[in-house]
Amino acid sequence: MSSESKRERRFVDDREAGNQLWQYVKNLSPEAIAQLSKPQSPEVSSIMERNIIGLLGSLPSEHFEVTVTTNREHLGRLLASAIVSGYFLRNAEQRLDFEQRLHNLDGDRSE
Repeated sequence: MSSESKRERRFVDDREAGNQLWQYVKNLSPEAIAQLSKPQSPEVSSIMERNIIGLLGSLPSEHFEVTVTTNREHLGRLLASAIVSGYFLRNAEQRLDFEQRLHNLDGDRSE
């Protein structure tokens, strides 16, 4: 198989995988989307906001009218980065909650 054919096949596979993800997201209930879209804590919202501002650039909007233009591929990468950051922060948030509960449980036992 030529390298060109391999690249074309990989592109088709990637596109099909993306379509499967899109189909999954489209089939989620509105309640599930709402739950997945809202961070559990204001700290996570703040971190995500700072992260996205850092990715896009941090010119203050009160002094500049900022318009961001990009192509589809770069927008996809930005979205992927935001998703990965969101998963990371959600895992960190869950771990912190777990550790705090464990610490409280240990404190209750020692009393």
